Amino acid sequence: MSEATVSKAHLKLAELLARETGQQLLANRHWRVEMALKPLMRKHSIPDIGMLASLLGADGDKALQTECVESMINNETCFFRDQANFALLTGPVLDSIRAARASTKKMRIWSAACSTGQEPYSLAMAFLENAEKWRDWSIQIFATDISTLALSKARKALYSQFEIQRGLPVMLMLKYFDQVDSDWSAREPVRKMVTFAQHNLLQSSRHLGQFDLVLCRNMLMYLCDDRRRDVLENLANATAPDGYLMLGAAETVIGQTSRFEASREFRGFYERSKNVSSSAINLQAARRS
Repeated sequence: MSEATVSKAHLKLAELLARETGQQLLANRHWRVEMALKPLMRKHSIPDIGMLASLLGADGDKALQTECVESMINNETCFFRDQANFALLTGPVLDSIRAARASTKKMRIWSAACSTGQEPYSLAMAFLENAEKWRDWSIQIFATDISTLALSKARKALYSQFEIQRGLPVMLMLKYFDQVDSDWSAREPVRKMVTFAQHNLLQSSRHLGQFDLVLCRNMLMYLCDDRRRDVLENLANATAPDGYLMLGAAETVIGQTSRFEASREFRGFYERSKNVSSSAINLQAARRS
């Protein structure tokens, strides 16, 4: 297979990923396509990336297309990722929301692009570690991802030794996980705090309702500008007027949207903009339609 054929095949698959998920691979990162798809090609006895691309034509195998997208999605995650920011989240930020919701004692949290579940389970453990503080509270941790494979693993809550040791303190591992052969399984108190569902962040989130806290970390960095704006618009619609959005440490809303502004109190967190009128929001929505 010629270099040109390989290049066209990689481009076609990268375009498929961008179209279905918004994740954009720069040309110098197209090598990730073939690396990610090698297990799938072995499974289906497909000899090379060029043949795989040809099978995904206009009338190609839709199930195979879905498998390709699933394989190429970046599912990088770990427990208590970015520990300093996570400590800010589980301390002062949750305390602020707790004070604001003291009359109802209800809190809704959305872990968007949750991958294989380490983020929402980390949140669950943080609440369980402060059980007395949250006694009589209704805490909903709702976690979504576009990948059915990632969600299947998240629901099983079964992690390898390598996954379990990434960010999870030994004390919490022994307290909230049971060893199953060489893997570790989250115990029922952790699992029952999280509800998982499939959701594409490029699609409307209005049916999900509003959340006091939305986490969408280390996902926007993979999107092109237009898709990033679309996702932020959907996240704004899902964030309560006095709620918070948490992005990854290397991400920002600045220059991306007028729906959020940086929190003056909590660095790295964002709040719904107070100066965006409903007419401006409707105009933005009309431009996208």
